[in-house]
Amino acid sequence: MTNGRKGDVRPIMVAGNWKMNGLNADAEHLTQAILDAGLTPASPEVVLFPPFTLLPMVHQVAKGSSLRWGGQNLFWESHGAYTGEISGAMLRDHGCRYVLIGHSERRQIFQETDEIVLKKVKAALHSGLIPMVCIGESEQERLQGNTEEVLRRQVEAILPALGSAGQQANMVLAYEPIWAIGTGKTAGPEQAQEVHAFVRGLIAAKNPDIARKILLLYGGSVKANNAQSLFSQPDIDGGLVGGASLQAAEFLQICQAAHVVARGL
Repeated sequence: MTNGRKGDVRPIMVAGNWKMNGLNADAEHLTQAILDAGLTPASPEVVLFPPFTLLPMVHQVAKGSSLRWGGQNLFWESHGAYTGEISGAMLRDHGCRYVLIGHSERRQIFQETDEIVLKKVKAALHSGLIPMVCIGESEQERLQGNTEEVLRRQVEAILPALGSAGQQANMVLAYEPIWAIGTGKTAGPEQAQEVHAFVRGLIAAKNPDIARKILLLYGGSVKANNAQSLFSQPDIDGGLVGGASLQAAEFLQICQAAHVVARGL
């Protein structure tokens, strides 16, 4: 491969986190625009994370296509008196294959701890969902030189849920430096690669086979003009895209950048 990626060991993925944005008309437009772009199974896997209220529309428009979608969160219990929460089975009922867990906004605003993240990861796996687990340091932690310490803690917290030797990776990790989310700041390709290599090394210490297979995405102001340079790094397997995923044209350019990298062009 001319771009330094590991051949056919790992595919490449582009995920769009819509956060708390959009109404049914927006979901229909964005989803249809992606489908109209002619994505195929040979293209990068594309995953959408709409708000819960828009899952039925995404399901309706994308059903039967190669597009995948998931929930932005879930609760760790399967059912019961938990007003306002969503279970893994409810997500599966709307065609979800993935679920976001541990996003920095959940950790910071809603005070989700590493212990809660692990409980949610286990609940997702039990429900047959693939958890996309977000990890990342704040700007203060980065300036204090604590990036590796923070990531080690966050990764080691979820290692008990990692698959056993010989299995396919049962989750996706997304490194999102908090200081880069929605700020326009982005870790440079080499800087992001260094962190991804460190994270892969943490997983390899437990399970080298899964470490080679697990997808590690980069998130944090991923745009059309920086996607290819980020995705070309050997340990960066795509991106978790925030604001740019709400603009069909830009999101599709990011997908195209991933396609170029995946094909080694």
